[in-house]
Amino acid sequence: AMAAGTYAVDRVTSRSRVVVTTTTPVASYRGAGRPEATAAIERAVDLFAAEVGLDPAEVRRRNLVPRFDEPHTTATGATYDTGDYPAALERALAAAGYDELRAEQARRRAAGDPIALGIGVSTYVEVTTGPRAGAEVGWVEVRGGEGGVEVVVGTGASPHGQGLATALAMVVSDHTGLPLDAVRVVHGDTDLVTGGTGTFGSRSLQLGGSAVRGAVVEVVEQARRLAAEQLEAAAEDVVLDPATGRFHVAGTPAVGRSWAEVLAAAGVPALRADHTFTATQPTYPFGAHVAVVEVDTETGDVRLRRLVACDDAGRIVNPLLAEGQRHGGIAQGVAQALYEQVVHDDDGNPLTSTFADYAVVSAAELPSFELVDQETPTFVNPLGAKGIGESGTIGATPAVHNAVCDALAHLGVRHVDMPCTPERVWRAVRDATG
Repeated sequence: AMAAGTYAVDRVTSRSRVVVTTTTPVASYRGAGRPEATAAIERAVDLFAAEVGLDPAEVRRRNLVPRFDEPHTTATGATYDTGDYPAALERALAAAGYDELRAEQARRRAAGDPIALGIGVSTYVEVTTGPRAGAEVGWVEVRGGEGGVEVVVGTGASPHGQGLATALAMVVSDHTGLPLDAVRVVHGDTDLVTGGTGTFGSRSLQLGGSAVRGAVVEVVEQARRLAAEQLEAAAEDVVLDPATGRFHVAGTPAVGRSWAEVLAAAGVPALRADHTFTATQPTYPFGAHVAVVEVDTETGDVRLRRLVACDDAGRIVNPLLAEGQRHGGIAQGVAQALYEQVVHDDDGNPLTSTFADYAVVSAAELPSFELVDQETPTFVNPLGAKGIGESGTIGATPAVHNAVCDALAHLGVRHVDMPCTPERVWRAVRDATG
């Protein structure tokens, strides 16, 4: 479904082959199919560019789908929601100093430098929430008492380290005007949250967050009507000031009611609303990555020097959490291109069975990533948010892979299979140069 990528491709043909094996079964991992689709078309674009003698970035410029704010359906039947692929590419190229990099590469090649410079570009689009979109449940309860106001949020999604609870608390705080430390998120307890789908497919914030948003909007409406009665005003004339957390008649902020005062005067211990949000379609985050590598043509050693990433996941609720997801995803994308591989012997015995044998990437192998921001909100959910948890994994792999192949192109090397280990690179150079 994602084979067309970011390009205005009229026809797409695919072939598949089923292989029965005795090796260990595999399952989905960060990206789950989208890295493979992106790697295939992004490598093909670079091979095409080499055949026709054009710069890889220029080929992308000529073939990207133009900016769109309404659904765009590809030749494979995937319906993208919103996108601005050309802008993401240009931002990434500008941040990387692409023309200067090409000039430096030319100087090194003219000087016969054995440390070859490679520049790789990738543009990507991926699908989040899964192909059937889906739904999520949430509830919000604002409780009053002598200790002050507390907001309890229930979610059917699953915060497990990615910071989702913080993002949900921010959504509630923004709509109620209550401080973040007054918001408590509960999850994973079927006595408290009776339904839910969970966390996968980069769905948590856009579905779970939208469910919570729907609930908090309803709670605010309940409180607004109670405040209108207490202020002896029409409900439509009363507003909530999110900066102070006070209800007042529009235009007269001096006289108002806090959440605690509204609850106390109404004689109710709490206000609660439950909400189920159902998405009409998946969302399609996108972006562009530029990788810069140095390759020792005498030993095959590859070093990643820079990774510039423009990842557009719609409206960002918490920039710090989004940045963390991007860092983690990029690291795993780089690892697929350069290091990680499960190896078996001829009898099917695993040779990479421990972390002493399996090359897990660490900070020592990675540069500080250069992140470029861009936001193209989606219409699919009220937050305008798309998924971000897997984007880095999808964009980084082909960028790094293309960079390695680009570094060796002047030697006659057309392609190196991933992962681009020193042995594979060394053999590619030897076979090309004799």
